Amino acid sequence: MHKDKCYFLTGNKNKLNEIKVYLPHIEQLDIDLPEIQEIDAHKVIHEKLVEAFKHQHGQFIVEDTSLYLDCLHGLPGPLIKWFLLTIGNNGLFDLANKSGNTKAVAKTIIGYAKNPDEFYFFEGTLEGQLVLPRGSKGFGWDPVFLPAGHNKTLGEMTEDEKNKISMRRIAIEKLKVFITNSVSF
Repeated sequence: MHKDKCYFLTGNKNKLNEIKVYLPHIEQLDIDLPEIQEIDAHKVIHEKLVEAFKHQHGQFIVEDTSLYLDCLHGLPGPLIKWFLLTIGNNGLFDLANKSGNTKAVAKTIIGYAKNPDEFYFFEGTLEGQLVLPRGSKGFGWDPVFLPAGHNKTLGEMTEDEKNKISMRRIAIEKLKVFITNSVSF
């Protein structure tokens, strides 16, 4: 393996395709890394990056996309996977709706490790609200998240529509500027 290769650690083809639009030289590395359970997404990403260096040489990119509900003071955040597994999108909406506060923030944090001692974080956010699930596009909680100023949920949007406003795109663009100005592949 060439030491300067940059790997995006994911098993999710949708996320890989989105990042490759901006960083076409990124290679996928699909290894099963332990994920700590932590409310701070930066800590989750940091630990994944540390673990990645135990398996491979190179530069690494890891991302975490979380959903923060206003009515739960920011929960579930990075724990969204477990909320979806237990209560699903209908349950998420019911929680927010019954509280009288459906505001939510979708946040992607990308961690980039140039080497085991240099980690950088890039964040993108998208404000919105939870609604009854609509649409079958995308994945996860996309059908229940309605971005502010839009009349379609992420689950109703085409891939192009979603990518234009995506919190992941915002974070990726920040990463691209950083990499372009400081690193060459």
